Amino acid sequence: MARIVKEAEHTARRNEILDAALRLVYSKGYGKMTVQDILDELGISKGAFYHYFDSKANVLEALIERMVVEQVEPLLLSVVRDPHLTALEKLQGYFDTAVSWKTSEKALMLELVKVWYSDENALARQKMMALMVKHVTPLFMEIIHQGVREGVFTTPSPEYASQVIINLVQPLGDTFAQMLLSEEATHSHALQRAEMIVVAYNDAVERILGAPKGSIHLMDTEILKEWFPSDDTRPSQSKTFAEEAGISGYHSP
Repeated sequence: MARIVKEAEHTARRNEILDAALRLVYSKGYGKMTVQDILDELGISKGAFYHYFDSKANVLEALIERMVVEQVEPLLLSVVRDPHLTALEKLQGYFDTAVSWKTSEKALMLELVKVWYSDENALARQKMMALMVKHVTPLFMEIIHQGVREGVFTTPSPEYASQVIINLVQPLGDTFAQMLLSEEATHSHALQRAEMIVVAYNDAVERILGAPKGSIHLMDTEILKEWFPSDDTRPSQSKTFAEEAGISGYHSP
């Protein structure tokens, strides 16, 4: 019983540190946040902090892992385990749900992407990718097996197909992240390029699954516009990070 209590206390204190770090990311940005800021926010010592986390980068990794496990995965499970949906509906729902969640957390995503793709976080990205593969592969396999039974997917190996798709789709996010980090995101052609990239990925996923052409849509054009707005819809540069808001499947507008 004592061990269970200690584990609960450890988890609670760890979450308090993550909660404080998240508040600071929103209020001042990850780049400007320091370990000392977290200590001051909670009134704890450096020793107490380092008992739970090795570094500020380790906090970032833990924040993202917690969001995936506690927020994203339950949403995806509700789609995958819905007995009333076909395999194609589940797959589309999966993409829509994942992208919609990112859009709902757009301000946080844009802040984190600035540091997530820095060289110093390369190892953390690899570890997070491994975590995603571990959590997501069973969900994809479940959908693909159902699709094979329904006759809409013809892939002979659902397990390997799911792994290939996960490793294929991840670079899509990386590509968009690099676009957002560069000046390209401010150019009028950015939206058109993003649309063309998504169409290419749609086709690739359909080919891997042996799905009907035009049946899979990773992102919706209207959602892409939220990330790569045209000049007339681009938010004012005077907006603060906290004021920023705001990806679903790909359907023609």
